[in-house]
Amino acid sequence: MSKLKVYVYAICKNESKFVKDYIASMSEADGIYVLDTGSQDDTVKLLKKYKNVHVKEEKIEPFRFDVARNKSLEMVPKDADICVCTDFDEVFQKGWRKKLEEVWVKENPTRVEYLYNWSFNEYGKPATTFYMSKIHKRDAYIWHHPVHEVLKCLIPNEKSVIAEGIVLNHHQDFKKPRTSYLSLLELSVKEEPEDDRNMHYLGREYMYYQKWNEAIDTLIRHLNLKSSTWKDERAASMRFIARSYMGLKRPLEAKMWYLQAIKEAPYLREAYVELAEIYYNEQEYDNSYYYLTEANKIKTKPISYINEDFCWNAYFYDLYSVVCYYTKHYEEAIINVKKAIELDPNNERLKTNLQIMEKK
Repeated sequence: MSKLKVYVYAICKNESKFVKDYIASMSEADGIYVLDTGSQDDTVKLLKKYKNVHVKEEKIEPFRFDVARNKSLEMVPKDADICVCTDFDEVFQKGWRKKLEEVWVKENPTRVEYLYNWSFNEYGKPATTFYMSKIHKRDAYIWHHPVHEVLKCLIPNEKSVIAEGIVLNHHQDFKKPRTSYLSLLELSVKEEPEDDRNMHYLGREYMYYQKWNEAIDTLIRHLNLKSSTWKDERAASMRFIARSYMGLKRPLEAKMWYLQAIKEAPYLREAYVELAEIYYNEQEYDNSYYYLTEANKIKTKPISYINEDFCWNAYFYDLYSVVCYYTKHYEEAIINVKKAIELDPNNERLKTNLQIMEKK
């Protein structure tokens, strides 16, 4: 039996639909510590049925994710060697603890990264995948930021390692509101105006709310920050600026920003595809074909939260095949529509398109 003490901790609110699967997934730990921040369903009642689950109820007012997570972390026993922070809509693939212990004993890290499947397509295959790192040493970290909170290291010489084989799957409840995110992001940027990460998130959130001018201004502020150096995220800000200009019905500025995004990160498909969409809608099929062909030269999907599934799923190959057809690249059209069908085998429209293209 392992001598390492491994504890899971979490915050929750109205998560009754996830309790059973969550506890089953996390039960490889020595204990599960949950801070309920105000459930109005039977989440707490369900949790208290499990012997290895320790529940505390406390409302955080005004609510901040970092405060809530730090209070849940305080619940974890001091003898913990490894703390594992998860959310109720997440489940580990079986055997995660053994893999975690192996890397912990071998590498002696302060923090562990693992594969995180943030979303899945309709066929149950991972769509957006990146590395998450919410496993850490007991007294080495605290949570920071009102929303999109991160672990802040309190000790020198932080050591983060990747644990191969640990996979956490996210099954988001899209019915749950996220209306508090915008105000919390505004607070976060007010507290730390030089933090590039949350400036980017705030600009993106404005875009989601179709606050086009606020999005453009905020994302340009992100690009001008000295700490804004990660090219992938910079390119994403440029794309979101372009989307906002499209929202304002100003396609010329949008095209300019998509070209900037391509220049910033030419190894990412997203800007090529979104620019190609504009040209497709304008029926400028030669230009659309050019940018889709450039995108198709990128063969490896990055493991990053920046990547967007529409650049890699059936949608991409569907659009590419239609543009190939309109530009009389019939063999390419057939190749791409077949790829689309492989990824979306129940789509009858794609099968009809294949028949039309084969006649050419």
